[in-house]
Amino acid sequence: MKWFDMEWNQVMDEMKVDSDTGLSQAEAAKKLLNTGPNKISEKPPASLLSLFISQLKNALIYVLLAAVVVTLVIGEYIDAVIILLVVVLNATIGVVQAHKAEQAIAALKQMTVGKALVRRNGQVEEINTEKLVPGDIVLLEAGRLVPADLRLIESINLQIDESALTGESVPTEKQTLPIDKGSNPGVGDLTNMAFMSTTITYGRGEGIVVGTGMKTEIGKIADMLHESKETLTPLQKRLEELGRTLGLLALGISGLILIVSLLQGRDFFDMFLTAISLAVAAIPEGLPAIVAIVLALGVTRMSKINAIVRKLPAVETLGSVSIVCTDKTGTLTQNRMTVTHHYIDGQLKKMPHADDSDGSESEDDALQASDAERMMMKTLVLCADATLEDGKETGDPTEIAGLAWAKRYGVYWKNLVSQHERVGEKPFDSERKLMSTLNKEQDDYMVHTKGAVDNLLHITTHVMMGNEVIPLTQELKDNYNQMVEQLSADALRVLGAAYKVTKEKIEPEEMEKDLVLLGLVGMIDPPRPEVRDAIEEAKAAGITPVMITGDHQQTAVAIGKELGINTSIEQSITGAEIDVMAQDELQNNINQYRVFARVSPAHKVKIVQAFQSQGYVVSMTGDGVNDAPSLKMADIGVAMGITGTDVSKGASDMVLIDDNFSTIIRAVREGRIIYNNIRKSVLFLLSCNLGEVVAIFAAILLAWPVPLLPTQILWINLITDTLPAIALGIDPEEPGLMQKKPRPPEESIFAHGAIKRVVLGGVLIGALTLAAFYYGLYEHGYHMDARNIPENVMTYARTMAFVVLAGTQLFYSLAMRSSNRSIFAIGIFSNPYLIGAMAAGFALQLMVISVPFLSRAFKVQMLSLSDWLLVFGLSVIPLIFSELFKLFRRDL
Repeated sequence: MKWFDMEWNQVMDEMKVDSDTGLSQAEAAKKLLNTGPNKISEKPPASLLSLFISQLKNALIYVLLAAVVVTLVIGEYIDAVIILLVVVLNATIGVVQAHKAEQAIAALKQMTVGKALVRRNGQVEEINTEKLVPGDIVLLEAGRLVPADLRLIESINLQIDESALTGESVPTEKQTLPIDKGSNPGVGDLTNMAFMSTTITYGRGEGIVVGTGMKTEIGKIADMLHESKETLTPLQKRLEELGRTLGLLALGISGLILIVSLLQGRDFFDMFLTAISLAVAAIPEGLPAIVAIVLALGVTRMSKINAIVRKLPAVETLGSVSIVCTDKTGTLTQNRMTVTHHYIDGQLKKMPHADDSDGSESEDDALQASDAERMMMKTLVLCADATLEDGKETGDPTEIAGLAWAKRYGVYWKNLVSQHERVGEKPFDSERKLMSTLNKEQDDYMVHTKGAVDNLLHITTHVMMGNEVIPLTQELKDNYNQMVEQLSADALRVLGAAYKVTKEKIEPEEMEKDLVLLGLVGMIDPPRPEVRDAIEEAKAAGITPVMITGDHQQTAVAIGKELGINTSIEQSITGAEIDVMAQDELQNNINQYRVFARVSPAHKVKIVQAFQSQGYVVSMTGDGVNDAPSLKMADIGVAMGITGTDVSKGASDMVLIDDNFSTIIRAVREGRIIYNNIRKSVLFLLSCNLGEVVAIFAAILLAWPVPLLPTQILWINLITDTLPAIALGIDPEEPGLMQKKPRPPEESIFAHGAIKRVVLGGVLIGALTLAAFYYGLYEHGYHMDARNIPENVMTYARTMAFVVLAGTQLFYSLAMRSSNRSIFAIGIFSNPYLIGAMAAGFALQLMVISVPFLSRAFKVQMLSLSDWLLVFGLSVIPLIFSELFKLFRRDL
């Protein structure tokens, strides 16, 4: 039922409640049994076991688990344990991240805990908000949270801050008259309603509860949090695809080897184990752990630029973002009303920029002002209930803006209120749109009035110009009206001020007569100073910034123009216009809009979905309760750390510690770096594994002895390859990274010729491994087709193949740093971690060969000096070939 379009007494009749007495305790108890407690319900948390099992539902993990079974069958128990540890580590990291997602609803629940003043049995009492029921009469006063959704039945200067729900930075003035439902009002337009968890900033009132718990506006948001679908990030999708491909490849090769082996007459069981070991060789066992480690290292780096990542894959997703949907209030703007223009003495002046908008300058820094300007400031300070002292402020944001403006000119709130005692007042109301106070002025009294300019012009007879007070002519009135139109067109909120001196204390009814007009001020919630540059940088990187706000269209468009988000009002659309559009129509037209105004939480989710339907990777930035569902729905949700609510943080993938929009762009840069580096690591590992497959498959196909044992393959896959892969994961940024367009979500990890590099490197590594194996046999007087090769000769030859396989992979890691730039152009030592990883890899190979119990376990032996030189020469060949390949593609 739409309570807002009914008279309040009709609502009382519908609820069968008397506003003077309220519900009886018995009625309230009965209703509580029917409606349940007034709280946000929680989604049942998943058990740790179910979370762990969900992390194992991955094609690559399935293959790794199969590898565990295989290694157990062939008796390699240590290798089975190692692979299993990799699987468990990967799943554990996922469990920790998934568990954090459950915090969003818990944070939302905490926001709604508190006490409420209600009238029951004709008596006012304070009860737990969870015990509120529909029909309860709730008393509202400044400083309290609204405990449930209410239809207001009384409003005395009542103003409620609904910014966390609607995005509007100015408190909403409340009233009790019905609102025409034909106007299709949004939440921000329902001025006769009060909503759960919003804050009362001014005045007092009463309301009847019409919605509790999950049937409130904030409850609907919680429902959307439950319903928002968790989708895989681009990285997860690519790893899923890679896992399936490698799994099919491994099965195919294994089956082919078995067939070939049977045709060759080899021992079936030996060949079965060899085929399985080859399947293991085709899978980079360390890939999930290495990707997790590289992502974790990226998270650490991002924390140093004030971006806290809650979910590891979000690091990569940032690099693919093409649309940044951002809230206006508190994200693009400072969430602080600020005087930017004033029209006094017939002159329009724009305020100079202040680094500290609360006006904390010292007296020596105070700006110069005329007598008329100072009089205007005095009126705005004394005719206000707000306070501003030592950087601390309380009260209405509009009044605080006036106090801060005066302070910049050396007119201080504390001094004025102590020197000019308030002895009378006529409070603000929505009909007059004026407020007046009567203050002592030495031996006299002075009336100070502020409010809507058009209403002031009806009660003023004179105007102050310089040091003179002159009659207010029609021409002057026209000038003021034109100035109001001019400032309003720029989305400024305009406020006028006037005064008069009286010899005696007068009644409130006499205050607003025959006043002297002082001038007017224009104020707005200004953009953050660093945001414009960040938006320009985003555009240069191929990212489109989009503003989504609950604020008025004209205000949003003006802010958007100033920041460079939009160029005209035609690029904007309101929530009401979205409501009359079908979702497919919105999706088809979504590219023409850059500003979305007067939107609700449901609209935000629709907008995100519309952009996603066009193939964009969408980031949603916000800080309020209203942003939580869209933060969760977006490919990556970015919450504000300072002004952000617990709900928005809990629903987000990343939190900005400094609430700085430019941090998003720095995070995008990091995301691109990390994805490129993960890609390098993956391609490097695949090249290495392909080399192993080529060596073993070719040997079996040609009826040669198997050059590598399963334990040797697993050692290289899990130990030797891992360090260079991690080092590639922290490679420095490549030049021109932020001048490229965002990577398309559907782009394969093998795009831009990567498959050629993998094949070239893999074939070379495999061929050189076979060459080393052949030479090891040859120097002992045997060849590949020889029968009954002695065990010591076979061990020596396999040691040659083992060391060359490791060496070629280690040197080839240098080539993987760039697809088109020479290692000499990049700088061989520009990634010291990679050099260290290569040194450690060679040291580990030497340790396996030289330490007796390890050499026996891996069936290897020490090489001669000449063979070490040969091994080194063979190992650098893939790097040389890669550098020549780059040379043919482009100049150094």
